[in-house]
Amino acid sequence: MTYDVIVLGSGPGGYPAAIRASQLGKKVAIVERESLGGICLNWGCIPTKALLKSAQVFEYAKHAKDYGIKIDSAIAEFEEVIKRSRGVADKMSKGIQFLMKKNKIDVIMGNGKLLTPTKLEVTAADNSKQTLDAKNIIIATGGRARQLPTMPIDGKKIIGYREAMTLPSQPKSMIICGSGAIGSEFAYFYNSMGTKVTIVEFLPRILPVEDEDISKEMEKQFKKQGMTIMTSSEVTKVDTSG
Repeated sequence: MTYDVIVLGSGPGGYPAAIRASQLGKKVAIVERESLGGICLNWGCIPTKALLKSAQVFEYAKHAKDYGIKIDSAIAEFEEVIKRSRGVADKMSKGIQFLMKKNKIDVIMGNGKLLTPTKLEVTAADNSKQTLDAKNIIIATGGRARQLPTMPIDGKKIIGYREAMTLPSQPKSMIICGSGAIGSEFAYFYNSMGTKVTIVEFLPRILPVEDEDISKEMEKQFKKQGMTIMTSSEVTKVDTSG
């Protein structure tokens, strides 16, 4: 099959490019190996905000008396919170499917590999292969989690962001290594739900790429909420046997 434009990756970098190319009269295909919308819509920005919203509502409910509202008891149902987050992500992904159909963009599911600057090989889930030709190929393959040599992810005790968003039950305690945007989001969510959270940050302050005054305020709020924060600290070894 020959196209004017093929976009490899359907995240926020890929699908708007595909839509715009189609609007400009080009014949367009988009190649995606997992779910339309990429990491952001399925495993990143969108579902994490859904988790944060649930945590925020729970916080409000626990402190409703401060607002002159009486709530006898607020109980966070962890499984339902996770289910809602996944539902929000699924809805967004279906929205991207609709946009692809509306803009007459061919969606090809599989793992894409560049053979030449104008040829792309796509391997489907059943290992069948097809080669696509295009005058232009846009690479929008997004990001992925970084593995730390001292903490190999086993998916059980040492987990990445995907497991953290879909745990079947709420852990009583959790160590979060890294206090950037993603680490801080998970810290706030799990702490609000009642998990004992410890943040370990290698650099001298949490949220190290933000302004220093933001870091100071966030650390103050996190400690006030009951989190333990260890800055200028490094995880050198992890024992998962116990």
